[in-house]
Amino acid sequence: MMFRHVAIIGLGLQGGSIGLAVQACLPGVATSGYDISPQTRARAAERGLVSQVCDTPEDAVQGADLVIFCVPPGAIGPVAQALRDAIRPDALVSDVGSSKSSIAAALAEALPDHTVIPAHPVAGTENSGPDAGFASLFQNRWCIVTPPEKTDLLKLSALVEFWETLGANVEIMDAEHHDLVLAVTSHLPHLIAYTIVGTASDLEEVTRSEVIKYSAGGFRDFTRIAASDPTMWRDVFLSNKDAVLTMLQRFTEDLTALQRAIRVGDGEALFSHFERTRATRRSIIEEGQDDARPDFGRGDHRRNQR
Repeated sequence: MMFRHVAIIGLGLQGGSIGLAVQACLPGVATSGYDISPQTRARAAERGLVSQVCDTPEDAVQGADLVIFCVPPGAIGPVAQALRDAIRPDALVSDVGSSKSSIAAALAEALPDHTVIPAHPVAGTENSGPDAGFASLFQNRWCIVTPPEKTDLLKLSALVEFWETLGANVEIMDAEHHDLVLAVTSHLPHLIAYTIVGTASDLEEVTRSEVIKYSAGGFRDFTRIAASDPTMWRDVFLSNKDAVLTMLQRFTEDLTALQRAIRVGDGEALFSHFERTRATRRSIIEEGQDDARPDFGRGDHRRNQR
């Protein structure tokens, strides 16, 4: 492994999980970390998310040969620029953001003299903060790496090896294609979840207590991802707005077609659509990207957090 010291800026779900995973899978690699919240830093130290929790981001990146930004997308550029002189000239800089084109541009502008290789571990839960992280978060999950043109192949190989050692399956992808794929597989579902939960809460003829009391399985699934970090998701939608708007338009057209089928009583069209989409859901389970159990296996994740 090329890396001897990994610095993590942001010690929430992703950053904390990386710190724990490095300590579990790469015990010879030093870890340091920083978070803007003093309370988060204190809790990160209590949990041992990294071997050294620092009081300043400059101290955290001192001597690190891999720096990973685990902050909301909108903060990555300013934070990276503030650390330009503190990060070693030969260090590799990466991130975990779920939108890649805008983050790559922000990091390239902030750190023009450093090697930057953006990455996105497609793994997470609805929980956030220093208590949310666990070492097995990345096991058998995809990590999409989006290297810019003319990337140092040795450092790219080292980053791929790093994520594979933490248990992830790595895919190399163009940043723009990544943003389009994630717009439909992640960003749009979250937008719909926030919307439908808000709609149910705002209905005058349905009280808030009834929404909570009579939540069926479908609504409970929506409320799960609608509980995700609002700061992060605000930044995701703004940083990947073009791809999200493209997918939202396509979704709106498909929804209109289903609306028409219901209005005219076209049961065949509805059945055909539901049958096809059910097959897609089964494929996700067969690929090992989710669990068929009622709680989707997330009880195991909660136990790991303790």
